[in-house]
Amino acid sequence: MDNLIWLNTLVLGGVAFVAALVLYFVSRRFYVAPDETAEKIAAELPQANCGGCGYAGCSDFASACSKADENGFANLYCPVGGAKVMSKVAKIKGFSAAKKKPSVAVLHCQGTCSQAPAKVIYDAVSSCRIANQISVGKSGCPQGCLHLGDCVKVCKFGALSFDEETQMPVVDRKKCTSCGACVKACPRGLFEIRELSAKGALLYVACRNTQKGAAARKNCLSACIGCQKCSKLNSEIKVENNLSTIPMSVDADEWGQQLAEACPTKAIVYKEKAHA
Repeated sequence: MDNLIWLNTLVLGGVAFVAALVLYFVSRRFYVAPDETAEKIAAELPQANCGGCGYAGCSDFASACSKADENGFANLYCPVGGAKVMSKVAKIKGFSAAKKKPSVAVLHCQGTCSQAPAKVIYDAVSSCRIANQISVGKSGCPQGCLHLGDCVKVCKFGALSFDEETQMPVVDRKKCTSCGACVKACPRGLFEIRELSAKGALLYVACRNTQKGAAARKNCLSACIGCQKCSKLNSEIKVENNLSTIPMSVDADEWGQQLAEACPTKAIVYKEKAHA
């Protein structure tokens, strides 16, 4: 009996020893040396892992920066760390940091409970994504805010809050990092990362409704009605599918006030100091 125990012990020990040798040589064969440059870059990143840079997290972004040549590096940007962090990363790489205009998230909807009163009752799961699949929304606007706050839930920086009085998400532009989480979360594509002008102003159409004027106004008093007054003032502005779109090439400092005043429904939003 004792001999059998010793035999089993020797066999198991031998198998373990052989397995250890195999694992050792395999690990040596496939050993990948740590990327010291990536590690240095990662140490400078905010470690928010928000995905706003287009990568899965800060570690992946650091690896991409480490491997990028000068042209490729110019297309990489950490929205949370901003210019300050990217300058440090560029210094590690021996490159010059690309200049990028400051930006914030904007909501293309003004369908507050006063401007777009509830016309239907939604009594289901409190999720914009689900509500978008089964309901037109409380206001009846097929492209309007669903008022359930999916965007607020995904913001990691406290830049989005829900106003109980207006039933709308509110962007705190001082806290917004332009990570784009709200853009991905909104099933109706109501958020956009918008660049600020040279003086820090914002100009955009706060509406996504593509219904014809009368129907759009029936659902929301602040809806764009496709009247084309804005496009007549500036030819860069296009009105398609009954909806005006102001490209970022239209200078907010030069055209903002004029366009906002010309809009009969106040669908065009102009803010002189976007971070104020």
